[in-house]
Amino acid sequence: MELDRLHDRIKECTACGLCEGRTSVVPGEGPERPRIMFIGEGPGFHEDKQGRPFVGQAGKFLEELLATIEMNREDVYITNIIKCRPPGNRDPLPEEVDSCRPWLEQQMELLDPELIVTLGRHSMSRFFPKETIGKMHGTARNVDGRMVFAMYHPAAALHQQRLRDTLIEDMKKIPGVLAQEAQAPQVAQDEAGPEQLSMF
Repeated sequence: MELDRLHDRIKECTACGLCEGRTSVVPGEGPERPRIMFIGEGPGFHEDKQGRPFVGQAGKFLEELLATIEMNREDVYITNIIKCRPPGNRDPLPEEVDSCRPWLEQQMELLDPELIVTLGRHSMSRFFPKETIGKMHGTARNVDGRMVFAMYHPAAALHQQRLRDTLIEDMKKIPGVLAQEAQAPQVAQDEAGPEQLSMF
């Protein structure tokens, strides 16, 4: 399976210093032809121990969010912009993101999802470097031929309870975005700004 081979190559990566302190590499998991690809920030403590993405409290909330649109984690592909845990769960450094960029590019090309959902500002910045998550969350935009939908990271709701409802509301927009993509697969890139979803 081509995805398994890619995961094996990612697990051997020594492109940046994060390889020195990791317990596990966390390439990602999910089907090889998912409709949705979720991209978070990086592995945390539990992910580093288990070698799987989103298995801590943020992962449990992500599963709750998926349930609101009648999906589960087996239906989607879940990964992060970096594949190894930063010390102390600090923010990933630009050079670490750059080192992992080829892996993420290969994952996107191989999986070819209908929709990419960014989780958190670091993931969002990969696609919308000049935007803020406060402005972008809950909106979709075409980026280089791929529809990308921005959300807060599920972990944010663990620290700021007010974001819990925001995340639920944003997640519930995803079926509508997928429906729009199915009806109009060739969407011209919107350079004027985020596409506000009118049906919501």
